[in-house]
Amino acid sequence: MLEGCIDWPQDRAERYREAGYREGLTIAEMVERTIGRVPDKIALVAKDARYSYAELGQEVDRRAHAFAAAGICPCDRVVVQLPNIPEFVFIYLALVKIGAVPVMALRAHRHAEVRHFIAASGAVAYVVADVVGNFDYRPMAAEMQRDFPSLRHVFVVGSPATGQVGVADLLAPDCASTLTRPDPSEVATMLLSGGTTSLSKLIPRTHEDYVLNARLCGRVAGFNGDTVFMAILPLGHNYNLASPGLLGAFYYGGTVVIAPSTDSDEIFAMVERERVSVIAAVVPLIANWLNSDVADRYDLSSLKVVQNGGARLAPELRSRLRSRFGGVPQEIYGTAEGLINMTRLDDSDELLLNSSGAPVCDDDEIRVVDDDGNEVADGMTGELLTRGPYTINGYYNAAEKNREAFTEDGFYRMGDIVRKEGRYVFTEGRKKDLINRGGEKISCEEVENLILRHPAVKAVTLVAMPDPVFGEKACAFVMTREGQALEFAELIAFLRTQGIASFKLPERLEVVTEFPTSPVGKILKKELREQISARLAEETTNK
Repeated sequence: MLEGCIDWPQDRAERYREAGYREGLTIAEMVERTIGRVPDKIALVAKDARYSYAELGQEVDRRAHAFAAAGICPCDRVVVQLPNIPEFVFIYLALVKIGAVPVMALRAHRHAEVRHFIAASGAVAYVVADVVGNFDYRPMAAEMQRDFPSLRHVFVVGSPATGQVGVADLLAPDCASTLTRPDPSEVATMLLSGGTTSLSKLIPRTHEDYVLNARLCGRVAGFNGDTVFMAILPLGHNYNLASPGLLGAFYYGGTVVIAPSTDSDEIFAMVERERVSVIAAVVPLIANWLNSDVADRYDLSSLKVVQNGGARLAPELRSRLRSRFGGVPQEIYGTAEGLINMTRLDDSDELLLNSSGAPVCDDDEIRVVDDDGNEVADGMTGELLTRGPYTINGYYNAAEKNREAFTEDGFYRMGDIVRKEGRYVFTEGRKKDLINRGGEKISCEEVENLILRHPAVKAVTLVAMPDPVFGEKACAFVMTREGQALEFAELIAFLRTQGIASFKLPERLEVVTEFPTSPVGKILKKELREQISARLAEETTNK
């Protein structure tokens, strides 16, 4: 396995193989198996494009040979930062086909995050679009080229800047050369951790464990050859990539539809046109849909399942979703590190509307433990621990973090407070200092450290405040230096110069003279959360 990664212990690896969890397939081979079975079936649909499975294979092969000819080698790490376009699918599958390791950056990431991904992964290449929305990625890529001599290539989907290479310019019709087949047990993809402390850690997923991830999640979601799956959220997220996501759809021979935007009318016009059967969504989208008349204006009779991931969907919203859209609400709760829990489509209402699901694999081991590591009885709350055939055994090149994140017997600490009833999990909150903004995780420590760089700031603490659409947003409580003042707009402008993703920006500033503290001087964030919640409630009442 790639140096810096930790393999499964031999006894567990053999047990998983004997149980049939290792198919001996690479991710590309899994897709190629489906291509061989249904070459003429539509595999991928975007706003202005349609590709059969055979055409998908051809597009992937052209890019695989092009990247190999450009000098991308097996195990080379490549940071991929692309929007939801067909090129994302082609490039991702091309890289894993030649044994390179895509590092899945998200469209919203900026200089600080990308710099960290390149440094932490040792990336030799960076793939970006030219311009998405109002952001030009090429100057940022040029900055990375200057800062990292090891970054030998910048590939651009669109028009490249000087010193960069357009992906289209690489492509040649000749794919006659032989590519080296990756080892299915080798690292295939690096996902990003939720970033509970500081910047994201890199999660190494192997070909075999990621194929299994897609297979098991797709099975629980009822995927088959008739499935038409719509992806709205970033394809680089584990949720939309393989839980079950596009790889789950490809495993079972379904069709992947890339939503043109997050606009409700554009989404549901495409649902109607393409006869979409499964949508992967998140709380803010679902809340907006339920508060509009969009379900009444389109033919949604094809829709069988609406999935929710990233943050828990309230029971009343699940019930309303089922009534308004006619499909089954399916909760998906898990982690890019491995374990995925899903409600079953035929669950009782008690489980379907209230639980966060059960593990997708019979050999997913789950424990709920107290602060001393002792397992608690069903119905009692505690931290969720897990290990299993597709859960990692360590982050990439992160020995110190691994000692914190994993128990001595190999269980991964999820950091979530849950209660368990049999195999079903009910989430209660986070153990670590994290804000969940509609499924996007914000590390309080990371943002606090950036705010402290402002010359007017003496001390800061970031807390979650309730929000009816996103569930949580970030509120910054700040103590200023003597004689200094700080306005919200000034703080946001300053943070933007630090190059962080927009979703991490605080959405409210409270300037205070002191923080509530415990007898030992620890800031009582719970009291601050209660303060801002009460203030928001009062403001709403007085409107």
